[in-house]
Amino acid sequence: MADKTERAEQTAEKKPKKAPAEKGEKKGEKKGGAAASRGHEEKAKVVSNTAGVAPRFAGKYTKDVIPALTKQFSYTNPNQVPRLQKIVINMGLGAAVTNPKIVDAAVEELRAITGQKPVVTRAKKAIASFKLRAGIPIGAMVTLRSGRMWEFLDRLVTLALPRTRDFRGVSRKAFDGKGNYTLGLREQIIFPEINYDRIDVIKGLNISFVTSARTDEEGRALLQHLGMPFRAA
Repeated sequence: MADKTERAEQTAEKKPKKAPAEKGEKKGEKKGGAAASRGHEEKAKVVSNTAGVAPRFAGKYTKDVIPALTKQFSYTNPNQVPRLQKIVINMGLGAAVTNPKIVDAAVEELRAITGQKPVVTRAKKAIASFKLRAGIPIGAMVTLRSGRMWEFLDRLVTLALPRTRDFRGVSRKAFDGKGNYTLGLREQIIFPEINYDRIDVIKGLNISFVTSARTDEEGRALLQHLGMPFRAA
């Protein structure tokens, strides 16, 4: 019996048990590391408390244009007052038939002017006399709404149009009979966002103002109150 007891004691000495405190420490270390990483991720998140600045022309429409149009046309309901719904900028490129790279330049220029990614327009029909095949890119266009629409109108009226050579105002007759107005520009370099040194070809563009006006007179009054410099009648 004594021999058996001595052998059991010797085997117990050879195989020491791990202290439970060590396991607890390792688990604590893992938990602490996960908590530290979470805290680091929370610190990495930046939350902005700055309120967005409303476009200048949006405030002008609310404060000045609505009362002026209501008085001019004797509206009885605020919903009758015409409003600007969207602005469509279109750049047609006939030279893209022989020089497809010009489309990429037009896309980058429209992106710089409007702050929005343009859509490449493609030919719907094949016309042999113009060497045009169906499906090839022949232009680019952008549709602006809400804040970007008001900001583009502000830059157009305040900065771009006054930089036009021999500028005497825009035409008063380019309405479609339903209050929508289309403005044609011969050069894209009137916009300050365009770098003149990087221009390869001078390109023209059309700008369409889509309004909720029912007549051309209402649409003209809306754009005139917003600052559109029409020529004298």
